[in-house]
Amino acid sequence: MARISIDDAVLDISGGEPRLLGSRCRACGTHTFPVQSGCVRCSGDDMETVRLGTRGELWAWTVQAFPPKAPPYLGDTDRSTFEPYGVGYVQLPEVRVEARLTEARPEHLKNGMEMELALVPLATDDDGNEIVTFAFAPSGGAT
Repeated sequence: MARISIDDAVLDISGGEPRLLGSRCRACGTHTFPVQSGCVRCSGDDMETVRLGTRGELWAWTVQAFPPKAPPYLGDTDRSTFEPYGVGYVQLPEVRVEARLTEARPEHLKNGMEMELALVPLATDDDGNEIVTFAFAPSGGAT
């Protein structure tokens, strides 16, 4: 069984350390996530794909307590077995990213806490490969 990224244009798991992929405008230096063809700041189109940092601060968060609509969601949509998960904004050095969190207990989350990029299993494809997505975990915490 192999691990497969939910989207190779968003999450690169090919190296030793998973990384999110974003864009950087060559004209003004603005970063975006996910990769975009144009700059949100200066409207330029000279963009390059960059690997984003893996650590940041939790900016805001909530708990997803019910299954998202499928499709497009690939995870468990059965209300009787669905496990809530955290969702939040993490301020990376380059850009603020909306992401799943590995922690869902409100007493273990607080704005400003340090977070680090993690991989979480989302589904299994028809060939038995594990499809993974990105999430952020409290620094030093379990994923």
